[in-house]
Amino acid sequence: MLQDTLAALRKQAPLIHCITNYVTANDCANLLLACGASPVMADDPAEAAEIAAQSQGLLLNLGTLNQCTIPAMLAAGRQANALGLPVVLDPVGAGASRLRSETAAMLLSELRFAAIRGNSSEIKALATGSSATRGVDAALSDQAPEDALGFAQEASRRWGAVVALTGPIDIVAHGTQACLIQNGHPMMGRVTGTGCQLSALTAAFLAANPGAPLEAVSAAVCAMGLCGEIAHRRLGRLEGNIAYRGRIIDALYRLTPERLAAGAKARFLPPQST
Repeated sequence: MLQDTLAALRKQAPLIHCITNYVTANDCANLLLACGASPVMADDPAEAAEIAAQSQGLLLNLGTLNQCTIPAMLAAGRQANALGLPVVLDPVGAGASRLRSETAAMLLSELRFAAIRGNSSEIKALATGSSATRGVDAALSDQAPEDALGFAQEASRRWGAVVALTGPIDIVAHGTQACLIQNGHPMMGRVTGTGCQLSALTAAFLAANPGAPLEAVSAAVCAMGLCGEIAHRRLGRLEGNIAYRGRIIDALYRLTPERLAAGAKARFLPPQST
């Protein structure tokens, strides 16, 4: 199942339009190239819709939000919606400032998203309007795993999108369906932008697998986490987080569908009644 989504991604090589933050734009572009997709980073409002029309998927990332990128996100998102292209929202730091919270709420009201990926505090801020975030880092969650699962599924139904709630145990929810994932390594938190890269990867998997949104997003989450594990095993004794960043991208470049299937720690749950 998961291996098929990666095989489709390698075969189709979709062009992914990223309006993302300048801290991680280069890493997101290289990660997309590593998975077999092609990146385009265009955030000027004058061309955003035109670029979106030439792409197969769109990522909107709030990481370094500013007054120029907001209209570009709207223009690109509307064009992608009109063409039926998957749009992914990464609400980086939602709840940390009024601008971020209001922009995220506006995007949710104006656009249709195929997937929303964030940590527990970001998704909670989107759903409740609370401010439980520390910058772009995840706040400590006091939710039991079953409560977090129910929350993710409720948010998915509310927004009509796959919700990927990432943390020690990643939860991918699509309506009444869900997948629990335990891939990854703690050192991924020492590299700026692994979450942003995952969101870009999610857009690529969705673009190549339009008929299987839950499986596509789950495969993206598994692939990113698995590559974090592989990269850590390959680190030299004197290497640190900069080398680790590159090894994650290298691991994705070399990842095969068969290795993804063998290394994915994913459990698909039976549909829950509403």
